Amino acid sequence: MTKADLVEEVVGVCNLSKKDAEVIVNTVFSSITEALEKDDKIELRGFGSFRVRKRRSRQGRNPKTGDQVEVPEKRIPYFKPGKELKDLINSGENSPGTEPDPGALPGA
Repeated sequence: MTKADLVEEVVGVCNLSKKDAEVIVNTVFSSITEALEKDDKIELRGFGSFRVRKRRSRQGRNPKTGDQVEVPEKRIPYFKPGKELKDLINSGENSPGTEPDPGALPGA
């Protein structure tokens, strides 16, 4: 699913204009991004949580030359799925390639 597909879903469910739906989707994504930039944790009950993990610096290798290189410390966004989302995905009710029922997600 792409961002454009998500906008279309919002348009279909909420009977909004495409422009309004795009503003909503962009606002949600920018809010998540801004919170992660500040090292805040985002919890969406029943769906999952987003947070930033720190990856420490390490010695790596240049695959072309084999030389050792210093890989600096990084901050990596991390998503941990919630129990309900994991259960829904692993329930086996939907065969691979089929879309889950939108009403099956918590809060939908």
